[in-house]
Amino acid sequence: MQATYVELSNTAVSYRNDTVDRSTTVAFTHRQLAEETVYLVSGDEQVHRDATQFIEELGIRVVSFSSEEKYLSYPRNDSAGCMILDMELCGASGLEVQRRLLPGLHPPVIFVSNPCSIRSIVSAMKSGAIDFLTKPVDQKALLASIRMAFERDYRRQQKKREQERLQQRLSLLTPREREVLPLVIGGLLNKQSASLLHISEVTLQIHRSQIMRKMAAASLAELVKMSLKLRIQHWREN
Repeated sequence: MQATYVELSNTAVSYRNDTVDRSTTVAFTHRQLAEETVYLVSGDEQVHRDATQFIEELGIRVVSFSSEEKYLSYPRNDSAGCMILDMELCGASGLEVQRRLLPGLHPPVIFVSNPCSIRSIVSAMKSGAIDFLTKPVDQKALLASIRMAFERDYRRQQKKREQERLQQRLSLLTPREREVLPLVIGGLLNKQSASLLHISEVTLQIHRSQIMRKMAAASLAELVKMSLKLRIQHWREN
């Protein structure tokens, strides 16, 4: 597997050559190995060489960038990802880059850095970084952080896909069915809902049945859960 590189600088720094037990990579399934991606953002050529060699030995895809701009122009395509972000970048610090990354659009961040202030480490972690590793980077610690980042990104992407599916189902509802939905999840009887909407109870039952079908809800409880995820306010008596 070949890494993708973008032009780099010539500053050198080494990775610690601790031996990593390759049996610890069992958790990476064949499917995951083909799709998970590490995005390495650093202006340090040695960091790129050492980190890429180590990560690719585990069968994980690595895409390297020498700057924030080059990373942002690259179309992301993965099942789960993580970003290894060098604290020392040309033109901006890693913390500044982290603050500019929009939540939900970019993978979890693992910082690598020369020894720095506790304040910088605390700031990075408060902003959601998975870990903050100092150079020379311990390979076992890096592997553990990559795993954690992938798991977090998997969960985030699964939640995003589920939300998109629910939004798609909701879009199938007619305007009248959208009026009925808050009443149904609010626990009103069909007769009460029909009265509020000035329609017959039979018509209300038809709308309710259509809502359940279009939302693919097997029960009222499931419909309520879907509505909570979609942040639909249920009906409340004033």
